[in-house]
Amino acid sequence: MTAASASASTPTAASHTSLWQDLRATSFSQGWFDAKGIRTRYLHAGDSSLPPLILLHGVGGHAEAYARNLDAHGRHFDTWALDMLGHGWTDKPNHPYELPHYVDHILRFMDAQGWDKAHISGESLGGWVASWLASRHPDRVNRVVLNTAGGSRAEPTVMARLKSISTQAAEDPSWDFIKARVEWLMKDKRDATPDLVACRQAIYSQPGFKQAMANAIVLQDLEIRTRNLMRPEDYGRIQAQTLVLWTSDDPTADVGEGRRIAEMIPGSQFVVMDDCGHWPQWEDVPTFNRLHINFLLGREASTPVA
Repeated sequence: MTAASASASTPTAASHTSLWQDLRATSFSQGWFDAKGIRTRYLHAGDSSLPPLILLHGVGGHAEAYARNLDAHGRHFDTWALDMLGHGWTDKPNHPYELPHYVDHILRFMDAQGWDKAHISGESLGGWVASWLASRHPDRVNRVVLNTAGGSRAEPTVMARLKSISTQAAEDPSWDFIKARVEWLMKDKRDATPDLVACRQAIYSQPGFKQAMANAIVLQDLEIRTRNLMRPEDYGRIQAQTLVLWTSDDPTADVGEGRRIAEMIPGSQFVVMDDCGHWPQWEDVPTFNRLHINFLLGREASTPVA
């Protein structure tokens, strides 16, 4: 083999995508925190001298959804990406998970940390939880980001698809089923990296995870979802400065739905990220970090982020 051919066939750091590559420049910790009786797994960056920020993933997700954002956010915030109740490596009590259960878990976490308030940013289900919390506990929230957030409507086709692929992946956590579930999140399927698929496969292979997924996916059942939906009056009660962030290719709802949510929240900002699916924080890291951090800091969106 010639030197040229060897060089062409040898992977480089730039071409090899993994969670460790995403985190290689980040000072962070992983661990478990007792959220008043709920053992809660986290990824953390930043320190306690900075304003607290909680990052919440979507249904069936986990804290690694924000692995590419920890470094930038940890420079400005005491940043905690959590595995929500029944998800990831956090405790999985055996009961259906509805919005009050998720919100109670986040409030327990905040109380155990000794925080009166925090910035709350959530993607998909995490955005639903963030909006519910901000609507019903306005005294506990600083700024709020709703990132391709769920909870504004019940769309049977989307609900059935999400329930099907999530249940299938939990019942048979083989590579192809997990990969299909992760690819569903992304506009460019190459963003469903092998390392991310392997991470989720390990989570879905835990003993008892099949039941945990069944408890989480109940929000895709029409009757249960309907009683947990955010109503116009619920959005109208949100007092916190709010950013509604949507994408051009979200698989759950079009841009019009994001705009409708924003119009129901007094004084909210609305922004669309192009060429992204359901995980813009992963798919276009520089744009997401700039928009997200500047909003949370109360700055113009175009300001460069250090």
